[in-house]
Amino acid sequence: MARKTSTQAAKPLLKIDRRARDLFAPYRKTLPVKALDWFGQAGDQLQLRVLGGGLLAFGLVRRDERLVRAAARMLVSHEVATLAKKAVKNRVDRWRPRSAGDGKPVKPRKGHSRAKAKNSFPSGHSAGAMAVANAFAAEYPAHRATALGAGGAVSLVQVPTASHYPSDVAAGAALGTATDAAVGLAWRAAERWWQRRRG
Repeated sequence: MARKTSTQAAKPLLKIDRRARDLFAPYRKTLPVKALDWFGQAGDQLQLRVLGGGLLAFGLVRRDERLVRAAARMLVSHEVATLAKKAVKNRVDRWRPRSAGDGKPVKPRKGHSRAKAKNSFPSGHSAGAMAVANAFAAEYPAHRATALGAGGAVSLVQVPTASHYPSDVAAGAALGTATDAAVGLAWRAAERWWQRRRG
């Protein structure tokens, strides 16, 4: 009964996913979408690691403790988010929008495929981008809107480029946000422990 209820609840989401796929599929190889795809690569693991590492190095050179903390948290949150999304991807098979033609199912299914074409859920770019954005925003709350806006933009462009469905992006963004929240709790606990030890 519970399984039937969850299936019914998922139907509107799957309908949105199908509509998004059908809407953007004809434009996947156009120049504007290719430009969006290039921008969306900012959510790749390498690019996010370079961003965090670059800010860490810059902070160390400037002796900017706040920037060092922000960069370190960005790196930690990104790595934890990467592990979390891999754990989900390794248990769920779903054809990516660009590969889901010829009657292939849109619905996520239990599975263990390592093929990139079947690893659509959740969006790793969204998880990483939002984890990093939230980590930066935690140290620089005045720039929270800008950071989250950038992370959200990297996440959203995964849909028109046919890399992910809207539900993949939503799940990835939620995963990244939750991951950084967990890292934040551990981070504050570690800081309190260090302060007590020094005091």
